[in-house]
Amino acid sequence: MGCYKMSELRISENSSSEDILPLAKMIHELVSLPVTMRSKNKKGVRLEKGKVVDMNYTGPVLEEVLAENCVIHTIPGSGEYKGVPVVVSPIRDNSGNPILAVGIVDVVGTIDLASVFGNYPEIVRQVEERKKSSPKG
Repeated sequence: MGCYKMSELRISENSSSEDILPLAKMIHELVSLPVTMRSKNKKGVRLEKGKVVDMNYTGPVLEEVLAENCVIHTIPGSGEYKGVPVVVSPIRDNSGNPILAVGIVDVVGTIDLASVFGNYPEIVRQVEERKKSSPKG
């Protein structure tokens, strides 16, 4: 994707897809997974495989996160990622109010841990314990 330079990045509940694109690109480049992002009051972006595929994007989990102001791990029943595990988190202002939601494919949710870590039962046990103790696990 190359390097890009910006002098300042400001985000708010009214940020447009153009405003949030640099942040979404950075996350996409870091995790190499599909990334979705929108502000509370405007539709946002969807990136996959190093490309912007939608500049007017929203999804049911992004909207739920903005309404509930919490992180959600789920498998959506509708939208572009229907049937695919995702994790979506709010980005909050200094008062704790959600202004953006950002989502990625939940890679851990797509892996059969027992087959991958079959020779490492202690790791499987630790991961399973964490999943059981998480609030949305």
